[in-house]
Amino acid sequence: MSPFPIEAAARARILVVGDVMLDRYWFGEVDRISPEAPVPVVRVARREDRLGGAANVARNVCALGAHATLVGVVGDDEAGRSIVELAAEAGIESRLGVDGTLPTTLKMRVLGRQQQLLRVDFEQLPGEDALDGLDDAVAQLLAAHDVLVLSDYAKGALGRVAGIVARAREAGVPVLVDPKGDDYSRYRGASLVTPNRSEMLQAVGRWSGEDDLAGRAQALRARLELEALLVTRSEQGMTLFTDAGRDHVDAQAQEVFDVSGAGDTVLATLAVARAAGLDWSASMRWANRAGGIVVGKLGTSVVTAGELS
Repeated sequence: MSPFPIEAAARARILVVGDVMLDRYWFGEVDRISPEAPVPVVRVARREDRLGGAANVARNVCALGAHATLVGVVGDDEAGRSIVELAAEAGIESRLGVDGTLPTTLKMRVLGRQQQLLRVDFEQLPGEDALDGLDDAVAQLLAAHDVLVLSDYAKGALGRVAGIVARAREAGVPVLVDPKGDDYSRYRGASLVTPNRSEMLQAVGRWSGEDDLAGRAQALRARLELEALLVTRSEQGMTLFTDAGRDHVDAQAQEVFDVSGAGDTVLATLAVARAAGLDWSASMRWANRAGGIVVGKLGTSVVTAGELS
């Protein structure tokens, strides 16, 4: 495989739109069981906040040396302000709308001895005014970017995703989508959709073998008018479907420590590689390598261009 195109990546401009969230980690020690209930008592020693969802995609784009602009919605609260600060530290250009009626989407994880013991989620769908602001930001920013990435975590920011895809297609900007749910008609006209194994099952049903999967995948791709469909399959690697047929690459992970945010890293690497001029097959291989690296790290993390090379 040719070296990662670092110089071309540095010129790439990626617009990331979607569900922005904060991943909060409480790290501690466990040495006893609570007398109140059969649960461990975690003595918290350290707290760490990381960008999650679409914000983690943007963070990974910047880690690969490209420029990322992030569009999404946060609440008027401490978690929202933390996202703004962390995005600035990561070099992300943020265009985040603030909806004072909702809490910022927050995933709080409690870990003891490096093992996740509990996750608590705070979330609420954004209102119509917030979605109006998101649409306006996309309309203003689209022409100045090489690739549009849509990060759908079903938290509501992409409630009008069909219109966003149509606008990008009209502008000639490639659209990469990390999907959610089973209604993929919302993504019709995108360039690439990247379901994982369980999401693909939701979309096309259970397949009996590789030939059956290929038939179902190509039928879905044709129905949605996609250039490419990439199925990420964990330990089974990744399978790409295009007009040229099926292309597969085996997983490269040496040790799986934490899969949190791995899909974000894969999506960001695909976007940067594609914006740097690589075809879908080469982009998949770099994304596969990046995914294999990031699952060896704790929590939502990034992969740098140096690590890839």
